[in-house]
Formats: sequence, C-alpha cells, structure tokens
Amino acid sequence: MSAIAQVLAGRGVRVLGSDRNHDRGLHSEMFGNLKAQGIELVAQDGRSVDKGVDELIVSSAVEASIPDIGAAQRLGIPIRKRAELLADLFNDAQGIAVGGTSGKSTVTGMIGTVLHGAGLAPTIVSGGKMLNFDQKPYLGNAIEGSGPLVIEADESDGTIAFYEPEISVLTNISLDHMPLDELRPLFRAYCERARQTCVVNADCEESVQATEGLERRTFAIDHVADVRASDVEPDGSGVSFSIDATPVRIPVLGYHNVSNALATIAVCQLMGVSVGKSAAILEDFKGIARRLEVLGSAGGVTVIDDFAHNPDKVVATLRALKVHDSPLHVVFQPHGFGPTRMLREGLVDAFTSHLDESDRLWMPEIYYAGGTAEKTISSGDLVADVERGGKRAAFVADRESLGEQVAEAVKEGDRIVVMGARDDSLTDFGHSLLARIEANS
Repeated sequence: MSAIAQVLAGRGVRVLGSDRNHDRGLHSEMFGNLKAQGIELVAQDGRSVDKGVDELIVSSAVEASIPDIGAAQRLGIPIRKRAELLADLFNDAQGIAVGGTSGKSTVTGMIGTVLHGAGLAPTIVSGGKMLNFDQKPYLGNAIEGSGPLVIEADESDGTIAFYEPEISVLTNISLDHMPLDELRPLFRAYCERARQTCVVNADCEESVQATEGLERRTFAIDHVADVRASDVEPDGSGVSFSIDATPVRIPVLGYHNVSNALATIAVCQLMGVSVGKSAAILEDFKGIARRLEVLGSAGGVTVIDDFAHNPDKVVATLRALKVHDSPLHVVFQPHGFGPTRMLREGLVDAFTSHLDESDRLWMPEIYYAGGTAEKTISSGDLVADVERGGKRAAFVADRESLGEQVAEAVKEGDRIVVMGARDDSLTDFGHSLLARIEANS
C-alpha cells in the first residue's frame, strides 16, 4: 500500500493513510519518511474518513470491522481494494506486470533498475524494498517516472486478474498460497491478457504448459529458449554467465537469480534495451531487501535475512548458500496454519534434501497474524519430520528463547539464515541475533 501512496503523492494527489502499527508507535522511521513525502498519517479510528475523502482504498490484510471502513460506509464513500486502484494506474499505461509464485519482487526490481539506467524513466511499484532506490525519504518500494509502469502482480488473493499488461512476465508456477489447479488457469488468463506478449520461464514445465499456444517469449538456463544462459559460474559473491556472445555478471547469489536476470533481459529487449546494455546495468544491481540480504557479522558469524517461505524458495535459497561450505543454522518461521499444513511435505523435503550433516534447522512456532484458524499443526510437527529424515532440527516455540539458543550454538565461521514471510519483525530478530552473538564473543 505504501508504494502506491508514494506514487500518487508524487503525482500531486492528496493522500491520507492509517495503519494500526502507526497507532501503536511502531516503525516510526518508515512512517516519518512517508510524512516527509507529504503523505498524511492519521489514526485508524474512522475520524479522518470524512466528506473530503473521495475513495477509501483498503489492502487485503485489513478486516472489514476497522473503523475507517465503517465511516466510509456510513458516508457512502466508495471502498476499493489496493489492486483495483493499481489496475486503474496500470491499465492506462505501458504496463509490465511480473507474476509467478517466486521471484516477483526481484524481477520487478531488476526490470526497474535496467529501465531506469537505460533512461526510460519507469514508474515502479514493488512488493519489496529495491536497494538501488533506497534513498530517504523514499522507502525503496516505489519510484515515480514518466515512462513505462512496472508492477509486481500478486496472485495470492486473485487480484492479478485486474491487470491488463502490455507485457506479462511469468517467473514460475509452484505450490504456494493456492493449489496448483487454481493457479494454472489464473496465470494462463493473466498471460492471455498481455497486449504485446508474455515472457515465460521455459525451465518451469508448469509455466510452459499454462501458456501453450500463446504468443510468448521464453527464457531458460536448462532448456532451449529465446534468451538462454550458458557457462553459468557462481563466484562466491554473484554469478557469471553468457547470453550468446555477451558476458553477464550479477552481484547476487543463486541460480534462481540467473533466471530472474534472464527474465529481465528478455523484457528489456522488448523495450529496446540491448543485452549488453542490460548486462552493464545489472552489474550494479544491489538486490532486494530480505532476499539473501546480509545483515552483518559478529564473532565471525554472518547473519542473512531471506523471504523464503515455500518449498521452491527454500530450495533456491539453500542452493545459493551452499556455494560456501561453512555450516548453516537455518531459522525458519512458517506463517499461517493453513499454508503450513498444505506445504508441510514440500518444506520437509526441501530441508532434508538440502541441509548437510553440519547444518541445523531451528523453528519457532508458526506465525499467527490473527483471525480464525484451525491450529491443528505446529512447527514441532515439521521438526519431527525433518529429524526422521536424518537431519538436525530443533523446535523452540518461543522465538526469543530460540534466539538465545542459536546464539549459544554458533561458532566462528558459521552462518545463520533467517527465513520467513508476513512478519515484519523477522529482520529485527536477525539484528537481535547479531547483538546476542556480539555479547557472547
């Protein structure tokens, strides 16, 4: 929501916003940066929703019972979803939408970085903080420009159906928020709506099948494609590869990021940017917050923050980190009882298949954001499954207690990766691990 607010404020629209975390006095720096951009922060008590408000825009995360919604209903003020407003902006622009179950934020950030560097002045609306654009007072999840509009199109709540892209990017299709039999038609329809073409991952069989018969441009590492990487070589701090005769190096880890870069280059070619130009700009790509982001080191231990939360993302992160041989302590916090139940088998397989004898999995209890939930599964169930698979794992329900135990268990040369989504406090938890390790040193 903050990304759209910044774009609108940049266009001269009066924007007011409420957030329960603002009311609680949390994230004061972030809210201060929004205020510095001219966005008015108000209490979420309904009093600021008056006849001077043209529309109330709500995210999918808020309940219908909040006072702002009640006030809008009493006054007859239209209430719309965040994605509906974004669709209004997007569908009237030269729109590039990035969809798929993994890699959306990174590909959105990469495309935006290349188009910006090539002088095309894009507007970007991302779901993650783009470190290339993290300059106060801006939050790094949006920039306002006069050129094409690049957005991250979320499938988890079905709002991807609102967008009518010039170019649809499909990074992959795998089990995540929704069953595959619901995702397949959703993503096919999304690609069918592309006015120019769709850009599709040819290494993902589900994506290839979902777009069969459509006008498409493909990218791949392991399969024949319009844009294909060869000679892929990780080098410890990034990955080098070639596209035809053009060398490319990205300063971020992981084969999955090679795939993300290929998607970016394929899109930017369609926008008139050469492979060589894209490669030169991507050399300075700084990454996305919470995507293999190094928070720091203490006592010879490095702490990494990552958004991985489904099996494919966990595998991609572990594969990237396995470029180094040093032991890994993986702190994984699942979110939501329903999603954890659905993803249990895949998550267990990801950990048992990609953790070594020197590694250890640590899990606090499942993150619960509120609402009704059938609490018939625990992180302890996944830990027991992983232990039966022959890997070291520990369940400590309380995350603070878990942090104390992790800080005691690590030794010089080890790495800790904090994994999980939906919980804004995970990065703070990563920093708290650094502080504990430093105190123990």
